[in-house]
Amino acid sequence: MENRKITRLGREVSVVGLGCWQLGADWGEVDENDALAVLHGAADAGVTFFDTADVYGDGRSERLVGRFLAERGDVFVATKMGRRVEQVPENYVAANFREWNDRSRRNLGVDTLDLVQLHCPPTPVYSSDAVYDALDAMVDEGRIKAYGVSVETCEEALTALARPNVASVQIILNCLRLKPLERVLPAAVEAGAGIIARVPLASGLLSGRYTAQTTFAENDHRNYNRHGDAFDVGETFSGVPYEVGLEAVERLRGLVPSGQTLAQFALRWIIDQPGVSTVIPGARNAGQAQANTVAAALPPLSAEAAAGVRETYDALIRPLVHDRW
Repeated sequence: MENRKITRLGREVSVVGLGCWQLGADWGEVDENDALAVLHGAADAGVTFFDTADVYGDGRSERLVGRFLAERGDVFVATKMGRRVEQVPENYVAANFREWNDRSRRNLGVDTLDLVQLHCPPTPVYSSDAVYDALDAMVDEGRIKAYGVSVETCEEALTALARPNVASVQIILNCLRLKPLERVLPAAVEAGAGIIARVPLASGLLSGRYTAQTTFAENDHRNYNRHGDAFDVGETFSGVPYEVGLEAVERLRGLVPSGQTLAQFALRWIIDQPGVSTVIPGARNAGQAQANTVAAALPPLSAEAAAGVRETYDALIRPLVHDRW
């Protein structure tokens, strides 16, 4: 497993991490033993970066990661806070930060959190001096080692990166979402901040397993949030209409070298982008988690394959998503 250093964190992380949203049951039910097997399977394959949030399953994901952390030890856990309240800037204040932080520390069973990310808050929050002062105070108090942001838009990312103590930016980056390559990744490199690439498989579209006949469980966001009814639609299939995504997948499938899966190809494309620190696919079983890590050992994509990704994006996806996020 390749590891990459995040300067502002002062440590290395595995270039393939594990996203733990699905362990909270927002992707259909996940058995507790299966969830722990996913976590251990990823770690066995060299994953050291695990990303969760206090809102995933209302704390269930954090608690499962906490059990795993107690068993495993030396891994890096990033969590997120802020989505358990009404999304108005007035709720992003020091007193609430401490309350949310206390809950996450209890869930994870630690005194100090490795990394806390503001979880896609209202846009004005990224520009608030008081917000960053409160986060700096939490570092000084030993509640957290570092903080970062999770964002919906490139402009939000750039606003946060201008702050000297923002250690990382988590942003949607995949073969169907190329806009961060233009300004966000170069700005992160210049700042020494990490880029955590989330939704790397476009909610599973880029696994190549889905068809027009595929159905999703009632409690799966790929069912209930297709039109942004619950949260930003960009989090579900990267904001790409499902049928268009399927068409893009068929074009991309023709670029995949023999012996690779489409998912591994899509993850390798992200790893190849300068500035990416770690990519955090989810997994529903240990086999999926370990298959995702294979991408770290693959050779970089050929120039022809990279061009094919760009051409597919420009032809089908750019008009639908590029200006939105």
